[in-house]
Amino acid sequence: MSGRQRASSIISGDKTLSAFEKRVYRAVARIPRGQVRSYAWVARSAGSPLACRAAGNALNKNPYIGVVPCRRVIRSDGSIGGFARGAAAKARMLKAEGIDLRQCLKSASGIDAGA
Repeated sequence: MSGRQRASSIISGDKTLSAFEKRVYRAVARIPRGQVRSYAWVARSAGSPLACRAAGNALNKNPYIGVVPCRRVIRSDGSIGGFARGAAAKARMLKAEGIDLRQCLKSASGIDAGA
């Protein structure tokens, strides 16, 4: 079973998650290592394009950090955004994946590239 299939299976089987949370977690599970997406992209991918803040709130409660890489979601302006473990931890994790945070800040319009 691939990582994405495993993530989808885990998320689908969790009866404590709302339908929206499941859609958010599935969308984020599709973000490839070494890439980031905006909260707006997550909301659109979850079928609720105006629910950026709700997507962020769902990610703040993410019970599947190892399967749903919420660290790969940043603000549309290219800034790092929130993270339950703190912004410094998020920055370290993204850097470890090879993501150039300076580039994200310089080119926020490229966040959704390839999405």
